[in-house]
Amino acid sequence: MVSIKSPREIELMRESCRRLEIVHNALGEFVKPGISTMDINKYGEQLIREQEGIPNFLDYNGYPASICVSVNEEVVHGIPSKTRILHEGDIVSLDAGLIYKGYHSDAARTYAVGKVSPEVQQLMDVTKQAFFEGIKYAREGYHLHDISNAIDDYVSRFGYGIVRDLVGHGIGTHLHEDPQIPNFRQKSRGVKLKAGMTLAIEPMINMGRWDVEWLDDDWTVVAADGLPSAHYENTILITEGEPEILTLSTN
Repeated sequence: MVSIKSPREIELMRESCRRLEIVHNALGEFVKPGISTMDINKYGEQLIREQEGIPNFLDYNGYPASICVSVNEEVVHGIPSKTRILHEGDIVSLDAGLIYKGYHSDAARTYAVGKVSPEVQQLMDVTKQAFFEGIKYAREGYHLHDISNAIDDYVSRFGYGIVRDLVGHGIGTHLHEDPQIPNFRQKSRGVKLKAGMTLAIEPMINMGRWDVEWLDDDWTVVAADGLPSAHYENTILITEGEPEILTLSTN
């Protein structure tokens, strides 16, 4: 069942997400060649705690870090390491969230490490724009899978693979709530969207095929063909009009 947040809950969600945006903005400036993925994790956890938040990924189902740091062909859930160093031309996806006064926020960004190829830059740009194409339908009166279909329609024209094994989700007092939100075309319409729903919409797009594999650490998900993957996510609020992007203040 999809929860409808009360005005008080929405204000707490806004505040949790506002604080997470501050974290992401600082992490984006921190990314550069020569740092390790563990450096990113340590700085990210420091930022979250400075915002009076609790890292919601840390120890979630056993995940051992506060920031998911995924490099190049890694789609999501990369485990930070002191020995994994970022190099010029890499891309790195940072998935982070925090809990503030019992309410979760969740967002992801993919960053270029220095200068990347035009082909990789296009993948990053399309993945980000796919989110905005999807949320054109994230408003009361539409159905959940209108979002999924809009993302698919946009991404498919570029020939990229839309990851199917991982999807977006509802969010609130739990990190993952109903409903699940696919990024690929659905035959059913899905639930009808209502004002007060809070959703984490997160296109995960591979440059090549859509299929993925899990590494032996049981967490890191990689593109099966070894080509780069990008990830872009925001927590949003369904309203009677345009959706409110809670983790992005410059809507």
